[in-house]
Amino acid sequence: TWVKADAEEKNRSRGIEAQKENIAAAKTLANMVRTSLGPRGMDKILVSPDGDVTLSNDGATILDKMHVGNEIATLLCELSKSQDNEIGDGTTGVVVLAGSLLEHAEALLSKGIHPVRISEGYELACEVACQELQRIADDTGTDHAALVQTAKSTLSSKIVNQYKQHIAEICVKAVLAVADLDRKDVNLDLIKVEGKAGGRLEETCLVDGIVLDKDISHPNMEKDLRDARIAILTCPFEPPKPKTKHKIDIATPEQYEQLHAQEQEYFRRMVQQCKDAGATLICCQWGFDDEANHLLMQHRLPAIRWVGGVEIELIAIATGGRIVPRFEELSAEKLGRAGRVREACFGTTKDRMVFVEGCANSKAVTIFVRGGNKIIIEEAKRSIHDALCVVRNLVRDNRIVYGGGAAEIACSLKVTAAADQIASSEQYAVRAFADALEAVPTALAENSGLPPIDCLTAVKAAQRREENPHLGIDCMDAGTSNMKEQGVYETLAGKLQQLRLATQMTKMILKIDDVITEDPTS
Repeated sequence: TWVKADAEEKNRSRGIEAQKENIAAAKTLANMVRTSLGPRGMDKILVSPDGDVTLSNDGATILDKMHVGNEIATLLCELSKSQDNEIGDGTTGVVVLAGSLLEHAEALLSKGIHPVRISEGYELACEVACQELQRIADDTGTDHAALVQTAKSTLSSKIVNQYKQHIAEICVKAVLAVADLDRKDVNLDLIKVEGKAGGRLEETCLVDGIVLDKDISHPNMEKDLRDARIAILTCPFEPPKPKTKHKIDIATPEQYEQLHAQEQEYFRRMVQQCKDAGATLICCQWGFDDEANHLLMQHRLPAIRWVGGVEIELIAIATGGRIVPRFEELSAEKLGRAGRVREACFGTTKDRMVFVEGCANSKAVTIFVRGGNKIIIEEAKRSIHDALCVVRNLVRDNRIVYGGGAAEIACSLKVTAAADQIASSEQYAVRAFADALEAVPTALAENSGLPPIDCLTAVKAAQRREENPHLGIDCMDAGTSNMKEQGVYETLAGKLQQLRLATQMTKMILKIDDVITEDPTS
């Protein structure tokens, strides 16, 4: 028993020691992603055990692909994932803010202030900061230019920043195409992001319909159809199979011929049912063999096979068709309609894709991404996802704040003023929260190669002197610190979520005073 107790003691840290260990782990992870913040942030390359390479500066992606062993570091990874799931952007900033809050809490712990007092002070300061954000926010309405500008601000820090105007406009058009503006709701599942290596990033385009990574099933079938009527099938092009085990004994050539003729009749009937319904294109969830493929070609009925379940649903939504589970149920009313269906070839690799365009119901669209290689395309897709999420958030809530650290500095000044009104020991925690908020503008200045202390003090002094909450760090050397003039917008919802999530995570980590790790050898 004594030996077991001693072994447990070796893997246990308590009290202030446990809290400082936790804070050190969180700071290490925050400092790792800190260099990726802002328009001049650096990218990270992550190599999986299988040798897969991921290039990204998206906080959620970096932390998701990293294999962290520390339990507190895992909590920060979950924090970034929560921000990504709820808002879609600001995943690096939320981790940097949480790391800074914990760093300042460590100094307070060293002064002997109780963790619960620090947590309560942080909670008070967070509420003051959120109220200030709502006060300084501007309402843009559903102004198209504001939506594009906000998407551009998001894309500024991504690999696609050279073409941010083009891609931002694509993202806004895609969101507005599927948005229900009356309910202020956007279903991003209706926006498909498809990519193909080869070509250049600026060739990325918005397809008013669906792009399928498939080809027309027979090389002799028609490859370009106008005013297509599409039969969307989830039943296979093959003779029915009995559910029970069965065996057919064929003794003579005549019996074989009879069986073959019966099979041909099944195929002919299926093809004829499609023709009778008026279909000019078959879109099938299952595959079919050469026999059925040849018959479809003879009947001049182009087909696409092995279309996935999600893509089948998107095609049905876009073309206004119905998914048909049995050939007997196929009718003219259930066919989808598209202005044009064409097969496109790419480069010399014989890669083919099918474009379903000019759909009857344009409530489903595809962003078709081109790029030099697979790594760039994957990162471009992640960048586009962030921009789509930001535009969706702005459709839901039209209020924006200004980036470049302007919102954080304005909140810091407000929280500092509020700290003077508090008589208890929480005053220290509230002031520490105000100092922690400055981590974001400081990191932006550092990553842009500017002197961080000089920049921050100059902007703080200017904000206080002019009472202008739009002043931030001029990362792009535009010649003005006014983020409203530069057009650096961020959604209010995203910024509020950042503050609240970072504060909640900090409170949770500060309340941990005992870390017991099970010894794998015991």
